Formats: sequence, C-alpha cells, structure tokens
Amino acid sequence: MAVVTKRAVASGRQDGLRTVGGITAGLLVWGVLAVAGLAAVPAAPATAYTVVKLAGAVYLVFLGAQALLRSRRNRSQSPAAAPAPPRGNPWRTGLVSNVLNPKIAVFYTGLLPTLAPTGMPPHTGMALLVLVHTLLTAVWLGGYVLLLAKARAVFEKPAVRRGMDRVTGTVLIGLGLKVATSQP
Repeated sequence: MAVVTKRAVASGRQDGLRTVGGITAGLLVWGVLAVAGLAAVPAAPATAYTVVKLAGAVYLVFLGAQALLRSRRNRSQSPAAAPAPPRGNPWRTGLVSNVLNPKIAVFYTGLLPTLAPTGMPPHTGMALLVLVHTLLTAVWLGGYVLLLAKARAVFEKPAVRRGMDRVTGTVLIGLGLKVATSQP
C-alpha cells in the first residue's frame, strides 16, 4: 500500500496503476513457483528465507530513505515549483517490492497450498487460487489508485506532500526494519 500510495500521489494515476501491474506480476511470479512446486525450495532452507527477507528489508528501507530525502528537498523548493516525481520504473518498483516480500513468499509457500480445493488436481487448484488472489489484488489496489487520483489535488499541496513523504518514508523504513528482524 505504501509503495502504491507513494507512486499514485507523487506521479499520478498512470504510475500508480503501473505499480499495481508490477505488484500483480510479482504475485504471478510467486504463483508460478508455487504451482510448479518450486516455491517450497526457497521456503525450506532458513538461509534462503533470510536472504529474501533481508533483500526485501533493504529495498523497503531504500524506498523509505528516498521518500524522506525527497521531503527535505521539497522543503527548499518554492511553493510554485512542482516536486520531481519518484525516479525509476513504477512497474519494476512494484515487481521488485513483491518478489522480495518475504510475507508473500510465506503466504504462497505455506498458507496458499493449504487452501487449495480438494475436488480438483492440486496444480489446477493452486493455479485458480493464484489467479483469484492476483485479480483481487489488482482490483483492490487499482481502485485505491483511482481514489487517490481523485484526491490528488489535495496531495499536491507542498505541505501535504512533504508530510506524506515523511510518513511514507518512515513507514517504509519501519516496515523494512520489522521485516529484517522478523522470525520465519
């Protein structure tokens, strides 16, 4: 939510929706691994889980630090100057944040297989669950982006934008630290 909020508020509806596309693509990556039975491989060794967890934590802290730095830069700009939108490809940002998200890894490797329908072949049931989860995520986050786009005029005010950057940056860094210190 924080990554989508940051993109949608700072860069608009199109970047927000592209970020949602990257997030859903990340879900599909984990889904393909889960359906293929390969997702259990990185979930089994603690070392692999720790690597994914720490990479995800570093990425979240990086995104948070960018937002905090942007809030400081925006303070020095004149009120008439529009702040620069976040750099980088929004789709890639969404993809990387989800592929490196250890909670998604645990969900797809631990919980999702237990929810597969018993009346159909396991691969088919898992594929169906992955598609439903991906579709629900796309609809939910896409709707959220459209709502943010309607309220963007409020968020474009320099004081509000600085506050949002500070809150988003702090939340992302906090989440990164929480992920880094969480136990499997």
